[in-house]
Amino acid sequence: MSPPDPLLTELGLRLRKARRAAGLSQEQIALRANISRPRYRDIETGAAAARATTLVNVARALGMEMMLIPQAMVPAIQSMLQPVADDDDRPAFTSDADEEEQS
Repeated sequence: MSPPDPLLTELGLRLRKARRAAGLSQEQIALRANISRPRYRDIETGAAAARATTLVNVARALGMEMMLIPQAMVPAIQSMLQPVADDDDRPAFTSDADEEEQS
């Protein structure tokens, strides 16, 4: 048997965390997503992949949305999701006039 796919495992952990935060059972999510509880369990544990439509239904059952983005945009999206450091509290862009005023 091959080791579990790390992406499926990560997705499952995120779904489990969202489900628990919502105070819902696997059975409740499965019913809302129109899949069986064993099928949902396999998705949540990372034991099985799911079709995109199933993942969309599960996400919506959890009050979430799924997005598909081009791979080329992944680094940009990840950088926007990074926590802000204390020294990052400044505008991304400044004009020459802004710099002259500070001098």
